[in-house]
Amino acid sequence: MSFPFHSQHTVILKKQIIAILVLSEILVACSEHTPDSSVTYAPVVRPSIQSQTNRINNYNPSYRLPNQSDVDDVVQTYGNQVAHKLKYYFTKAKVSYPPQAITLVALKQEMKMELWAKDNAGFRFIRDYHIMAASGYAGPKLRQGDRQVPEGIYRITQLNPNSNYHLSMKINYPNELDLLHAQQEQRSNLGGDIFIHGKSISVGCLAMGDEPIEELFVLAAQVGIDNVKIVIAPHDPRTFPLNSESENLPAWTPSLYSAISHEIEALSQPVKSVAPNNRQQGCKFSFNCRN
Repeated sequence: MSFPFHSQHTVILKKQIIAILVLSEILVACSEHTPDSSVTYAPVVRPSIQSQTNRINNYNPSYRLPNQSDVDDVVQTYGNQVAHKLKYYFTKAKVSYPPQAITLVALKQEMKMELWAKDNAGFRFIRDYHIMAASGYAGPKLRQGDRQVPEGIYRITQLNPNSNYHLSMKINYPNELDLLHAQQEQRSNLGGDIFIHGKSISVGCLAMGDEPIEELFVLAAQVGIDNVKIVIAPHDPRTFPLNSESENLPAWTPSLYSAISHEIEALSQPVKSVAPNNRQQGCKFSFNCRN
């Protein structure tokens, strides 16, 4: 004897059970999904009112993912702490805080970065920082993979609050001059993604340590990245002239070094650091240290 009604009811029940199981797997998969913390995302900037005129935070917008910070978050987290530490140096230099503009002078051989700032009275030396790590040797960056820190006059294009190296500031390498020289020499694949960042390890970037990058990042956000200049030199031209006679350097190096020297010497005469002796363990004095 057959029971067609019972068979049909069983088939319908099985289909319902299968559908419930599939739906459960989908819900579990969605609830367990988290963003990949190894991926670095561009910052998001919420509109904010600046207390001083002509200061624009020109950051690249993107969608903000859960557990990701933006530039405003960093300023809110570290702003008061940074102001407390830097106001001593700004007061000593007789420059208002925050200033109108800043220039960072990176000296590769000395493993030092100088902070200069200006208000209405021109640029004044504020303090310097020890560069924890930088790879390469004297000379400009020419191609991807040469492990060189670029040399030249650059700008900040992006503040990254979600860097794998605590915080980072991207410079505009290759700039227009780098691209022009590459075109003239028919070079391609110049590389990129050059940052000033935290931690103490670097390949082609400038690693400053976490506390210094907090100061520099917040300061750059406050003055606006359009008002930040980066000058990177093989060594301090105020101590002895930049040597461009090496056969390993490109033919256009003398003009580059002349421009770099002019930018640094225009700031002032040689300076004596007012920064405390806060060198950390890591890359000591060796320029070619890669930690």
